[in-house]
Amino acid sequence: MAISNLLYRIYERRLTRELVGDAALPRHIGVMVDGNRRWARDMGYTDPNDGHRAGAKHIERFLGWCDELGVAHVTIYMLSTENLERPADELDPLLDIICDLAVELAGDDQPWRVGMVGALDLLPTEHQKRLKHAQQRAAGKQGIQVNLAICYGGQREIADAVRSYMLEQAATGASLEQVAESIDAEGIAGHLYTAGQPDPDLVIRTSGEQRLSGFLLWQSAYSEYFFCDSNWPDFRRVDFLRAVRSFATRDRRFGK
Repeated sequence: MAISNLLYRIYERRLTRELVGDAALPRHIGVMVDGNRRWARDMGYTDPNDGHRAGAKHIERFLGWCDELGVAHVTIYMLSTENLERPADELDPLLDIICDLAVELAGDDQPWRVGMVGALDLLPTEHQKRLKHAQQRAAGKQGIQVNLAICYGGQREIADAVRSYMLEQAATGASLEQVAESIDAEGIAGHLYTAGQPDPDLVIRTSGEQRLSGFLLWQSAYSEYFFCDSNWPDFRRVDFLRAVRSFATRDRRFGK
């Protein structure tokens, strides 16, 4: 075991040396933290929320890894709009864990700028208040922009962006025909939940699933994807470095 740990650390350091200072590193990483419940089951826990707690704790480690490489933006898929259909005895503890994480990341001892992306108005009032308070508390910080995607759905985000754009144009006195004529990709992008931030260069999904599940549908049009078999709490720093190295070696053509 000691030899394997030593070899692991040597390999990890080698990967880090290869990446530090590389101009091809991602500015924005999206991550789908999948497999928490499976991890809990595999570890012998009877309460799946033990997996969610372990996954939430692991997010802070992940942000530290991103910070080491100079990643400026991270978007973490925490809860989809479809997840709201789960039974209350499963959903309520999960919402508490997510809120506790947001409060922790926004703490005075943390450097992260924490923001929420998603339809928070669908949440119970108390959870909305906790998440918005965490966001306000972290607003002036200078660290990584950490977007927590909560009650998030890619199709809903696009619909919300189009609606917001149309209302904005209508407020200027434009007719419906004029609004329809003016709609373009740039206008919609300016009303997305992540407006003003770069689109994700790299999207990572854990637990072996290889689908988008509606995550950042608009923004990820030209993102690179990395799928890892490990459940999220088992996602190691070396897995992260492999994902970034894979990204750095790809020829990104952006459809050209």
